[in-house]
Amino acid sequence: MKNPVEMLRDPAAVETPRVLQFLTRSRIMGVGWSAMRIWLGVMWIQAGVAKLWGAENPAFLHHNGAGVAGFAAHGAAAYSWWGSFLHSFVVPNSGWIGILVSLAEFLVGIGLAIGFLTPAAAFGGLLLNFTYVMSGTASVNAFYALFAVVILATWRTSGMIGVDGIVSGYLQRHREGREASSRRHGLAGIARHPQAA
Repeated sequence: MKNPVEMLRDPAAVETPRVLQFLTRSRIMGVGWSAMRIWLGVMWIQAGVAKLWGAENPAFLHHNGAGVAGFAAHGAAAYSWWGSFLHSFVVPNSGWIGILVSLAEFLVGIGLAIGFLTPAAAFGGLLLNFTYVMSGTASVNAFYALFAVVILATWRTSGMIGVDGIVSGYLQRHREGREASSRRHGLAGIARHPQAA
């Protein structure tokens, strides 16, 4: 083990433990993280669909967001300042907040399920879980939040199987092809015009 004082002097000398590298950058673990991401996405899609087209639709999209207003007004907020926020802002604006929550849950689910903008989708889900927990709901939110944190920590590989992986692979191949082409043309241009060199 290296001397801690030497590592403080030169942060570049600090090496990431191999176990952490395996967990965050391995393609093998990427399959597991992708399965976790897809499952969490499906859970968010189910919640969003219930609010947009299912049984919870009247409480969120109609009746001026009565479900949101009831939840905010009668929930046991974790902190007094959060309770004040719920009563003074959320309850009076429950109509558009109900629509926002419904769409956010659905879009977070789609993003996670297909692996599109994976870190942004996981962060959006984490924000939704934060608001639910702060508003007094326990249910599965802590579990979903844990999954979202893992997906954020493993963002390189958790989005590997999905749209992010396809786009990343395309950009990498396109960039490598462009660099090879510019090297060929650059050398040919120098050979034709020796004064430019």
